[in-house]
Amino acid sequence: MRAGLYARVSTHDQQTLGLQSEAMATYIENRGWVAATQIEDVGSGSKERPGRKSLLMAARRREVDVIVVWRLDRWGRSVADLMTTLRDLTELGIGFVSLTEALDLTTSAGRATAGMLAIFAEFEREILRERVRAGIAQARKEGRRHGRPRTASLKSEEVLRLKAERVSHSEIARRVGIGRSSVRRILEEAG
Repeated sequence: MRAGLYARVSTHDQQTLGLQSEAMATYIENRGWVAATQIEDVGSGSKERPGRKSLLMAARRREVDVIVVWRLDRWGRSVADLMTTLRDLTELGIGFVSLTEALDLTTSAGRATAGMLAIFAEFEREILRERVRAGIAQARKEGRRHGRPRTASLKSEEVLRLKAERVSHSEIARRVGIGRSSVRRILEEAG
């Protein structure tokens, strides 16, 4: 099998790059696989992972049969992202192996484990949704505001002062650093 090896480190954690690569190389050698490509991404919490993106494209082009990572958190940005990419790879018939968690989607037991992970991920999302709904309902019941705090209202005095100087709404928004709708809301609330 042709393996795509993927290693990722944050800028603060670069000492593990060699460890990851060595562990993956040893693993595929023991399995009798060959390294079709070896990709390393470096970046702290970055949403842009060009190496990962190119490896996924290689999988879609059938240039690799399996993707090997050192740990799941090196591959996925979140549980949802991890489950989405694992599902996509499974649909493509591409295997996935995470060494640290002993997750191997090239085996039936590994695919069953991934299925259970998907169930738990969905359960976790549903619990989070229920907690958010309950928190919003409780805040409304108690008459408290919920959601993101209004930061523009902290600048109401400056907005009112500029309006008294006959500055346009757009110019007020630009000078104060808030949106025009926030300027309008502040002026309407001031009466």
